[in-house]
Amino acid sequence: MRKNTELLQVPVPSRDVRQAGAICCRRNKNGDLRILLVGSRRNGRWGVPKGHLDPGETTAAAALREAFEEAGVEGSVDPDVFGSFSYRKDSTPHRYSVSVHLLEVSRMTTEFPEKAMRKQKWFPLKIAIRDVAQPGLRTLLQRLR
Repeated sequence: MRKNTELLQVPVPSRDVRQAGAICCRRNKNGDLRILLVGSRRNGRWGVPKGHLDPGETTAAAALREAFEEAGVEGSVDPDVFGSFSYRKDSTPHRYSVSVHLLEVSRMTTEFPEKAMRKQKWFPLKIAIRDVAQPGLRTLLQRLR
């Protein structure tokens, strides 16, 4: 007699997860807009710094914190939400809703919490629009033109 060795799959309920993100930008010597993108830890796809909100934290404060943790940038964050987008991860049934703020970068640090975990690169706006992974983020970047 054969034993059934399959594990019982218990469905995980999906939920909406609120996040905050930052479109980190600066102008180069010629005055052209540049966007800082960071690579996902899981798959390396390009996106903006984003993540959870701490209890009582505003989306603007969370966007500034995530930008520092993931990319080592400091600057001035717009307190108003520039826009939002949603996405899903392959590894979870949850839907992530990201409130995005503009962050004008004034300084980049050499040491920050996720330095060894992520790639980062400055892109011309046109290339950033082309290379970001989430379609909703692409739409937000197009509004900067």
